[in-house]
Amino acid sequence: MKPDDLDTLFTDLQADFDIEQPKNNHEERFLTKLNKQAITNKPKPKVRKLWLPIIGVAASIVLLVSLAIGTNSNSEITGLASVSPEMAKTESFFTATISAELKKLEASSNSKTRLLIKDAMVQLNRLEAEYKILISDLIESGQDQRVIYAMISNFQNRIEVLENTLKQIEHVKELNNNLSEKTL
Repeated sequence: MKPDDLDTLFTDLQADFDIEQPKNNHEERFLTKLNKQAITNKPKPKVRKLWLPIIGVAASIVLLVSLAIGTNSNSEITGLASVSPEMAKTESFFTATISAELKKLEASSNSKTRLLIKDAMVQLNRLEAEYKILISDLIESGQDQRVIYAMISNFQNRIEVLENTLKQIEHVKELNNNLSEKTL
């Protein structure tokens, strides 16, 4: 726009500008209304539900105990350990890694990550049930290599679920930190 066009625009719109002064004590009246509104809209104090985090921790402990009992309760060797000593080491490695990841997951538990952890536990329980089926398939098949690979894949899937959940928890924490920084 040319400077002349701007001048004519402002002169045409001059009647639409709000140039009036507010009434006396405007600011005081505004603040009293604002204070009244703040008093009536006070949020109720939140009652903290302590049983929700306890459920998440209890589920983690149950899974750890079931893994420990499942691998140690039978005097007869089952699972990958029944195939060879190398497979026993592999199974031990996976079990230890899963336990370590579960401890990290348990340590990351809070109200904002509870649903992520619950979903991960559901997936782990499903994979554990599939593993038990694979154990019986291994016994029936006479140590078929495909079943052994499926069992190893099952362990890898469990670790992947746990790692992905931990990444999502870190992402949630970063988002919360960014939001809290923006509000400051």
